[in-house]
Amino acid sequence: MKRTPLYEEHLALGGKMVEFSGWEMPLHYGSQLREHDFVRQRCGVFDVSHMGVIDLIGARVEVMLRFLLSNDVARIPQPGQAQYGLMLNAHGGISDDLIAYRQSKERFFLVVNAGTRDKAVAWIRIHAPSYGVRVVDRRDMMILAVQGPKAAHQVQRCLPEELSRQAVELRPFHFVQDGDWRIARTGYTGEDGFELIVPEENGVTLWESLLRSGVAPVGLGARDTLRLEAGMHLYGHDMDGKTTPLETGLAWTVAWEPTERDFIGRDALESLWGEPSARKRVGLLLLERGVLRDQQVVYHQGQVVGTITSGGFSPTLQRGIALARLASEMAIGTICQVDMRGRMVEVQVVRPPFVRLGKAAYRES
Repeated sequence: MKRTPLYEEHLALGGKMVEFSGWEMPLHYGSQLREHDFVRQRCGVFDVSHMGVIDLIGARVEVMLRFLLSNDVARIPQPGQAQYGLMLNAHGGISDDLIAYRQSKERFFLVVNAGTRDKAVAWIRIHAPSYGVRVVDRRDMMILAVQGPKAAHQVQRCLPEELSRQAVELRPFHFVQDGDWRIARTGYTGEDGFELIVPEENGVTLWESLLRSGVAPVGLGARDTLRLEAGMHLYGHDMDGKTTPLETGLAWTVAWEPTERDFIGRDALESLWGEPSARKRVGLLLLERGVLRDQQVVYHQGQVVGTITSGGFSPTLQRGIALARLASEMAIGTICQVDMRGRMVEVQVVRPPFVRLGKAAYRES
């Protein structure tokens, strides 16, 4: 298995190491619940260096990305802006979700998922020669995600003075760059947060500085419960190559205008656009004791109406929650049942996110 440059640091901190997308990563450092609460109440740092950083350079790089991505990078015209989007296949299915960052007119970089990294790089390299774009897979970079209500304060303490000043002034989905240091105000927890994308030779020192300042190390276990509370998708669970943005709550990432912009998957999606979707993405709130799990079947009046795509226990709400794809007629507020190991339990259909900035945020009607 692959290891990030912080592997020995994780072991020294007592990290329970597990396999994730071919990487040996920390699940937790003793208490997943404590780490979850620390991010909601204070500030934690995740090693997410298993994710991919891809530099794209060339005079026609914007033209290429407008074809490869569902969203339109022409909508982020200024250096320092970022945009969430999807790479689709020809059938409109989701090959990956990612963030595109504009560095200049001729330079972008992407941050892609660990499990799809090699596939994404290979796919981009197929198309890049036609546009004269150079593709650099930055395996020399690390990513530290600093998340929580005190994230700005901690980032300001641990970054070089001028860079820290610029970082804390960033708006969400903007970034600042100094040399190869890239500091973005994005995250995956529903809290304020920053992604510190830095060269490997600086990453270990930065990690140690954050820990010394009181930031808690957080593993993948709490990362998953935090993103689930925030209603955020996980590739391979809530979306994949067989699901379209229209049925996963990601239609907003498809930029239909201008109509003359062609992008991979557009023809397939246009044939579905305007037609009622058979499935839709919703949240489920467990009304009894227990924990909802991925792939559990959802029923309404004895009929199968969908499947849970991500399930778990919410430490903030102290109850079971899930994301699911249900039949489109299942309205918010509907009471359904889930088969929990042969026992039927009641759930309420709600609109995620479940938690935003540390407080309950779901809608029941």
